[in-house]
Amino acid sequence: MRWGLIGASTIAAEHMIGAIRASGGQITAVMSSNAERAASYAANHRINAGVTDLGAVLDGVDAVYISTTNDMHLPQAMAAIAAGKHVLCEKPLAMNVADAVSMVRAAEQAGVTFATNHHLRNAGSHLAIREVITSGRIGEVLSVRVFHAVHLPPHLQGWRIDNPAAGGGVIPDITVHDADTVRFHLGEDPVEVVAMKTARGMGQGVEDSAMSVWSMPSGTMVHTHESFTHAFAGTGIEVHGTQGSIIARGVMTQQPVGEIVVRSEAGEEALPFATHGLYDRAVEVFAKACAGEGEPAATGVDGVKSLAVAAAVSEAAETGKRTTVDYGGI
Repeated sequence: MRWGLIGASTIAAEHMIGAIRASGGQITAVMSSNAERAASYAANHRINAGVTDLGAVLDGVDAVYISTTNDMHLPQAMAAIAAGKHVLCEKPLAMNVADAVSMVRAAEQAGVTFATNHHLRNAGSHLAIREVITSGRIGEVLSVRVFHAVHLPPHLQGWRIDNPAAGGGVIPDITVHDADTVRFHLGEDPVEVVAMKTARGMGQGVEDSAMSVWSMPSGTMVHTHESFTHAFAGTGIEVHGTQGSIIARGVMTQQPVGEIVVRSEAGEEALPFATHGLYDRAVEVFAKACAGEGEPAATGVDGVKSLAVAAAVSEAAETGKRTTVDYGGI
């Protein structure tokens, strides 16, 4: 598969270029709004061309990976779809649910594969957690707690901490991941949310911490905590059921690390899991979907729904009111 990179990003450099090449893909060009950055990025990563024109990066490729700022996803994805290219887009898909829905609908009409790069559902840890839940081993799920409060490293701060117009803030950056992860594990979509957010030292015009509680159709309650400012908190997810609990630590990262235990009347048991690369699996499954074999790990619809939950959390935090999640008709 021939790929074009739309965005000379850190995530592409650290994760996606290697994953694309590991799948046998060839990266033909990278696009940046800055010509000097496009050229240096292409040279540093052994990419044939560094360009500033969207049409140039679309020429001669089968698929594109979009990792620009959130406000640019819509026009770039729509251009790629119109050109008949498969699209793997970073989360959140767009600045609002309606725009994300329009991207999904356009891809459906064009007959191209459109996916969201929700990497956590590709992790061996989360695949193992999901298997325990779906097998009924912990019984009926009563509650979920997600703790995803981290310290955003300096090289990733930039627009994420000071540019609301570009989609900055911890809710669009991390809450969307937690929404997708919870949906992946429970197989259902949040109905209503309550939330609070704050900025304490890092956020400049955007929130750097948020907490929320979600109600699920089954009656399960979900609590999430996201932050850019917690250097020592660690990450994890707990799933508590009528017959047992899953306690996972260090599993909300981009690395296949951490530990999982299952607790029940029988005691506590360590849960083994695969340690493959998250992005390697995401690209491999996406490439197969483009060839007509199944679906991407996270579809465009999954991206719409995670964005819808994040949007509801943001609204609830702004208004102080219980907010219904609007999935835009999907």
